[in-house]
Amino acid sequence: MAVLGLGLAALGRPEYLTVGHGASLGADRSVDALRARCEQVCDAAWAGGIRWFDAARSYGLAERFLAGWLTGRDVAAEDVTVSSKWGYTYTADWRPHAEVQEVKDHSAAALARQWPQTEALLGPWLRLYQVHSATLESGILDDAAVLRDLAALGVPVGLSLSGPGQADTLRRALTVRVDGAPLFSAVQATWNLLEPSAGAALGEARAAGWTVIVKEPLANGLLAVPGPATQALGDHPDVTALAAALAQPWADVVLCGATTVAQLRSNLTAATAPAPDPDRHTGLAVDPETYWSRRSTLRWT
Repeated sequence: MAVLGLGLAALGRPEYLTVGHGASLGADRSVDALRARCEQVCDAAWAGGIRWFDAARSYGLAERFLAGWLTGRDVAAEDVTVSSKWGYTYTADWRPHAEVQEVKDHSAAALARQWPQTEALLGPWLRLYQVHSATLESGILDDAAVLRDLAALGVPVGLSLSGPGQADTLRRALTVRVDGAPLFSAVQATWNLLEPSAGAALGEARAAGWTVIVKEPLANGLLAVPGPATQALGDHPDVTALAAALAQPWADVVLCGATTVAQLRSNLTAATAPAPDPDRHTGLAVDPETYWSRRSTLRWT
């Protein structure tokens, strides 16, 4: 069975695409307030047994917050797994309701700029560096120069996926070689009860020896709040949705994205919850094109 990890996307910047994110953060979204909240949630995660923490260059100050927490708590490098990502730049600069929050760039120049920043902050703990939201359209999987630069970093390399073409991108990535050797060894993909379409491809990656990480198991909060849309998931839909992801035979790590300690503690109960009947919630799934179209309309809050 997979283990829970903590994704820091919603803890490293004042606005994020998660339902209820703004209400969870409250009025004080200063850098100091977000740092304190991130440390509190990381403390609760550590106490609950979480040992995988995921960040990205575009998650505002998440890498800095995480590095400060790891240093302040004297966490040994061998006791934790940290993953991060490059390819997006956070551009909102802590401005509320900025029209553009982040900019995607999978160029060699972007990698050359972002990798040293990540290494300087997280180097001792970093175990995986990923291309952020790789797609076939971005061209990253055909850019020989960038692929060679990734291979030369000296850390395991993976890729995260997004969009309705996740499975196609992953299957293409499984074939990528640099000097005859496979480049990628891990994938981080969206899988949840609303959008399970990448499941078969993720199984293929796991069979090839890759580490498989599930992101957005709560569908950016849509599966976390009790209501008509989640009635079939019971009184604690977050637990049911996370348990479903944890039960996937190809999953190694399932990232929760809690913004508060209370959310984190609720998420943690999924680790010991019974696995849901795999056929019970299949009716929740929607067409991938529909899912990703709806996701693109979510507001940064």
